[in-house]
Amino acid sequence: MSKVEDFLSKEEEQKIVEAIKMAELNTSGEIRVHIEASCKNDAFKRTLQVFDELKMFETQQKNAVLIYIAVEDHQFVIYGDEGINKVVPNNFWDSTKNTMLSHFKKGNFKQGIVAGILKAGEELKVHFPWHTNDVDELSNEISKG
Repeated sequence: MSKVEDFLSKEEEQKIVEAIKMAELNTSGEIRVHIEASCKNDAFKRTLQVFDELKMFETQQKNAVLIYIAVEDHQFVIYGDEGINKVVPNNFWDSTKNTMLSHFKKGNFKQGIVAGILKAGEELKVHFPWHTNDVDELSNEISKG
């Protein structure tokens, strides 16, 4: 098995998908998680590539969030599209990353990802509340590279 397959159990992956669904119940925003073995280069640049590959820039309100994790490199990036970046506090992504990192340092990867998802969902809810005509624009499944 690869490090990506060993990173989370199937049950842990399902809990992450459930967290995404729960977070998106209250917002028109979209959250995705992408896990791969290594980013080979700069993690932020790779996050932008994955964001593009997953067509996350196509959300109507430009309010998608990607949590990118490179397992072997011990790196992760949280990236929000321009719509959300215009409205969140300047330190929001750093505080979200710190929340996740506190769990990661203890080896609680699933809980760290879930905490990041729920924190992003709360902020999305403030700026992009759910409306009756909202459509789930992106898959909630974890993508892997």
